[in-house]
Amino acid sequence: MFENIVNAISLYAIPFIVVSIVLFGVFKKVNVYETFTDGAKDGFKTAVTIIPFLVGMLVAIGVFRASGALDLITNALSPITNKIGMPGEVLPMALIRPLSGGGASGVMNDLFTTYGPDSLIGRMASVMNGSTETTFYVLAVYFGAVGIKKTRHALPAGLIADAVGLITAVVVTNMMF
Repeated sequence: MFENIVNAISLYAIPFIVVSIVLFGVFKKVNVYETFTDGAKDGFKTAVTIIPFLVGMLVAIGVFRASGALDLITNALSPITNKIGMPGEVLPMALIRPLSGGGASGVMNDLFTTYGPDSLIGRMASVMNGSTETTFYVLAVYFGAVGIKKTRHALPAGLIADAVGLITAVVVTNMMF
């Protein structure tokens, strides 16, 4: 029953938000199309600016996965994660997600292919993906793009938020499914 309600809401949530934003802009007498295209131009400029940082991050993640370091860490931590209700198979998702959204999507797709999207592992990976952030990616790419060199409290705060998101994903997924 709960799943059906969530599925029904998810079908209409994004279209509702988009239509609401456009209607709000029209109500406020904003030229919505022109504002949208100006934003798209700024977004393109930002994308060009962050490409060097993005390439560096993707190379580092590729080296991390190809070297076998991810598998080594997963095998070492798997007995601990199993005790807290987190299958060891989900651990690569938890480790890659703070580094890269694309890498995490690849790991999640592998989990879906192997275990199915409706399995406990598939659902836990999905909840982890939605409840955590690509902390290192944000720090490297976005902070780098605007010239911020001293991240000070941003890294610890981001990693703590990721840890809370991961733990919450494990607890909620085990409770719900």
